[in-house]
This record gives sequence, structure tokens and C-alpha cells, in this order.
Amino acid sequence: MLKKLLLAVSTMAMAMGVAFAQVDVNKADAAALDSVRGIGPAKSKLILDERGKGGEFKDWADFERRVKGIGDKNAMKLSEAGLVVNGKSKDGAAAKTMEGKQTAKAPTAAKNK
Repeated sequence: MLKKLLLAVSTMAMAMGVAFAQVDVNKADAAALDSVRGIGPAKSKLILDERGKGGEFKDWADFERRVKGIGDKNAMKLSEAGLVVNGKSKDGAAAKTMEGKQTAKAPTAAKNK
């Protein structure tokens, strides 16, 4: 009976999908950074090395400026994949639900004309 119950619970958990977790670039270790789609071992090493040299990243602009290969487009993709800087997603990045599905993009500030 217990085996059947455990099997049913694990099957339901798998059917619901893996929970989406945000990874803060200032707190994450290499394994956590590697778990973000678009970051591999080489990129996580660059991030950790830069964080070690220059301290925590202040914001997305600071992160993009200091880490080679992270431009606006790449930063947007990483943010959509769950990477955050000081707990914040990049402005304009599509948010994800707990099931990992993308929702509408976050509103961006209106530009003055």
C-alpha cells in the first residue's frame, strides 16, 4: 500500500514539472550557475572570477559590463531562464511561472519624448 502511495505521489510530482527556481548571480556557486540554461562551466567560472575580483554585481548593467560575453540580448535570455541580480530580473524579460512556462514580458519604463 505504501509503495503504491509513494509511486502515485512521485508520478504526480513529475507530471507537474520541475519547480522553477531563481538563481542570484551574487549568491550562487558554480553548480547553481550551471543550472541556468545558457550558462555552462566556462561562463560560470568567468562570473565567479569577476565577482571575486570586483565584488558583487550592483545591477544588470554592472553584470553585463563586467562579464565578457554577456550583452543585452544574452542577459535577457539568462534572466528569462531564471538568473537574477540582487533578486531582480532584467527589465523587459519574460517572467516564468512555477511550471517554467513563459508569461508576458514585464513592462518597461516609458521613454520620454
